[in-house]
Amino acid sequence: MTLIRRPKGFMFDLDGTLILSDRKLGGYTVIPGAAEALRALDTRGIPWIAMTNGSAYPASVQAPRLRAVGLPVRDERLFTPNSVAGKVMLDRGYERVLVLGTQGVADALTELGVTCVLPEDEAAHRADAVYVAWHPDCTMPHIHLACERVLDGAAFLTASDVPFFATKDGRSFGYSCAINGAIARVTGREPEPCGKPSALALTLIAEQLGVAETDVGVVGDDAVAEMQMARAGGAIGIAVASGSTSRAEWAAQPPERTPHVVIDSVADLLTGDLIG
Repeated sequence: MTLIRRPKGFMFDLDGTLILSDRKLGGYTVIPGAAEALRALDTRGIPWIAMTNGSAYPASVQAPRLRAVGLPVRDERLFTPNSVAGKVMLDRGYERVLVLGTQGVADALTELGVTCVLPEDEAAHRADAVYVAWHPDCTMPHIHLACERVLDGAAFLTASDVPFFATKDGRSFGYSCAINGAIARVTGREPEPCGKPSALALTLIAEQLGVAETDVGVVGDDAVAEMQMARAGGAIGIAVASGSTSRAEWAAQPPERTPHVVIDSVADLLTGDLIG
């Protein structure tokens, strides 16, 4: 596998690509060579952003934590599914969004101008959209309420429908995917993902980088989240073996999830012919 062309801008996944978190998303370990790779891009004047499918925290909270462990990610360079979801919700004119997520999820959307309600709010019964995100304290009443709203015609959006993400404690499952499954089983409606691998996410990524979607280098450890997005959008898929997918597993992917190149970790961007 070789690159079809050299990327003009890069999007980096976080977990398994630049860092490894613990399963509670409270502690970060930087993957060796990640900080150096980002600084090398800056030196060469090549634009890059980081985009995680994690939705627990707004960039204004998470980016400082990344910098504290040595990863040079400014607030304005970090994007989450909430970044995409907020734009979609405002563009579509949703008046009230029921958030199944942490307070951090609601705060991130509120910062973008979205009117959010939580399941405990009386106004939640009048929500015209449901947004499922990182929600470790989800209860059956929350799912029941979300199902009611979706059955009544509310839009059904989610931060992520990817089942797993890499942590330093091993593979962990995504809460939003599990919650989505329950709502979809009851309502017969599948959620619209706002994070990777959605076309919505790739559009925002390209806009932020200032390059065409076909010139984006999508760097990640997940065959669905990153490589499926790259392939579907005509971008350049650069897979790493430092997270949830091994080299053997990358080699076994179907064409729609096959990366253009596989490297051991982002540190190899400096030694290969990938960034010029």
